[in-house]
Amino acid sequence: MQHCAMFRNMTNKQNTKKEDTTHFGFSTVKETEKQSLVRGVFDNVAEKYDIMNDVMSGGLHRVWKNDFIRELRPSPGMHLLDVAGGTGDIAFRFLKQAKKRTSEDDNPAKVTICDINANMLNAGRNRALDEGIFDPIDWVTGNAEMLPLPDQSIDAYTIAFGIRNVTHIDVALKEAHRVLKPGGRFMCLEFSKVDLPILKSIYDVYSFKFIPHFGELVAGDKESYQYLVESIRNFPSQDKFKAMIEAAGFKRTSYRNLSGGIVAIHSGWRI
Repeated sequence: MQHCAMFRNMTNKQNTKKEDTTHFGFSTVKETEKQSLVRGVFDNVAEKYDIMNDVMSGGLHRVWKNDFIRELRPSPGMHLLDVAGGTGDIAFRFLKQAKKRTSEDDNPAKVTICDINANMLNAGRNRALDEGIFDPIDWVTGNAEMLPLPDQSIDAYTIAFGIRNVTHIDVALKEAHRVLKPGGRFMCLEFSKVDLPILKSIYDVYSFKFIPHFGELVAGDKESYQYLVESIRNFPSQDKFKAMIEAAGFKRTSYRNLSGGIVAIHSGWRI
């Protein structure tokens, strides 16, 4: 029995060396495992996701998303791909703003929501029905690293608070570039690095001490929100992520900090 145990340990070590690893929060996991682990997190939090966004941010996420959509400038006939947007928060805002600029002779704007998690998409569909939203929305289960869309088929690509959960961020960025039409815009809203020392100290305490606790009270899931906090800390800085966007082929890249760098809006264009 001891020999068998030793053999298993040796085999596990050899297999670990052969397989690439990545981070899942502050833990190190095999790259092949991260996608299913992330899916498990969002399976657990889907029903309470929007409520928890309000609890965690004190409602600020609504201000950030409104600012994000204003910068995108939705227009008639625009086709938006919103990735990792299962609950519809970005899509609904986009369609509402596009309607304000649409006349009777214009083609309506439309949205394709692509999310790897079916539970999140179900939550979005239910929310659309509850809110009486019957605009043209395609709800697609898909992976940001292998988008189920043809080349140069959309006008704008958005991803809000989702790209840090992707296993290979560089691959997802190249996919965004692939599906955008020439002149199309990439926009990402994501937690980032706080640039004010005093705010950073307060934010760290709040993130690690309170958010997992709120997750346990509201959603009954402390571990998933612990992961979400850790994933924020592992995400690249504003300048590093900007460089990654440029490496994927985007031009005229920029970013703008909101709330002292708690989040940032990143932008790039396919020229």
